[in-house]
Amino acid sequence: MLVKTRRRDEILTIAVELFARRGYHGVSMDDIGAAAGVTGPALYHHFAGKEAMLAAAFTPVCEHLLAEGRQRASAAPDAITALGSLVDFHVSFALGNPAVISLYLHEIDRLPQDSRRTIRRLQREYVEEWVAVLGKVRPEWDPARARAAAHAAFGLMNATPFLDDELDRSDAATLLGRLALDALLPR
Repeated sequence: MLVKTRRRDEILTIAVELFARRGYHGVSMDDIGAAAGVTGPALYHHFAGKEAMLAAAFTPVCEHLLAEGRQRASAAPDAITALGSLVDFHVSFALGNPAVISLYLHEIDRLPQDSRRTIRRLQREYVEEWVAVLGKVRPEWDPARARAAAHAAFGLMNATPFLDDELDRSDAATLLGRLALDALLPR
């Protein structure tokens, strides 16, 4: 079973890269199969179709973001440290997954409604972890303002698909982290 799971993950990684580069509608099951070294129809042993691939790509990512966000927010000794830990984690995630971010930005509406609803719920819960921390860091902000600030910071940190390797990973992480904290911390 481990081999089948590993192969499924390999196929999913290939599909995500293709979708991110060429768009959801620009990629067929045959394209994914060819890139994965199997026939398009063989992919149906692993996925019900392209929509199922998108859901399989996004759902575990959102679950991971939420679990790690909760852990970091609760483990930190104070709100400033928690915010720094959340920023570090999100920047690291964004730098490690630019294809997933690009795919999300352009193709989230391709998901079936049930999958989209699940992913949006997980995202809202992740945002609320940030809102709770920001409420402590910036008590003058009501939840709506903290939520807007969190989303703005995500936009900044999720810019990784547009960096085109102009900076090495360490420099990009430092820059994105510093910019996000500068936007969120009180002056």
